[in-house]
Amino acid sequence: MAKLPNIMQRVYKKLTTPSKIQDFINSIPANFELQGETNMAPLKVLEKNTAHCMEGAMLAASILRYHGRSPLIMDLRAKRPDDDHIVALFKVGSCFGAISKTNHPVLRYREPIYENLRELAVSYFHEYFDNQTRKKNLREYSIGVDLSRFDNVQWETTDKDLWEIVEAVDEARHYNIITKVQERLLRKAEAIEVQAGNITEWSKVGKRLY
Repeated sequence: MAKLPNIMQRVYKKLTTPSKIQDFINSIPANFELQGETNMAPLKVLEKNTAHCMEGAMLAASILRYHGRSPLIMDLRAKRPDDDHIVALFKVGSCFGAISKTNHPVLRYREPIYENLRELAVSYFHEYFDNQTRKKNLREYSIGVDLSRFDNVQWETTDKDLWEIVEAVDEARHYNIITKVQERLLRKAEAIEVQAGNITEWSKVGKRLY
């Protein structure tokens, strides 16, 4: 692992727990990709001060690595029209938790209380609905993808967009969360849940709303 630039070390040094990392990730304005799609490395996220879920997960994984943990991310794959969601993984003892960058009140941080990745992924299921159709759309979760595999492309500091990581996460082994029979029996989200789901943390001009 190459030595990180001073700007990264200054930020990372203070973020000694997953909870502190989550607070920091929350403080970064949401990346709405108004100038086109991005998948910025952690250093560029710090410089631009904006991140979407994948960029936030990679930054969280980089900070976790700085403090001696494995830089792992997991894909939560959704049925369209919903988008996939990416979280950074960490363990406390034998249990998993997750750090998450989202602009909505759901799909957020998970306490390290889950015995395996399936338990962790399923904890997102009831929150993972499309606000227009009210359908619950989470279908699969991936294995933990170790970002140290991408040290050869300097994933923590490169100025290039990391599309190879997007591809690797998409190609990683995924597991089904529900069966076809269970899918047919799903109940739609309630109106009050949809109303809550419409709340956002950041505006498109970078103003924090909550």
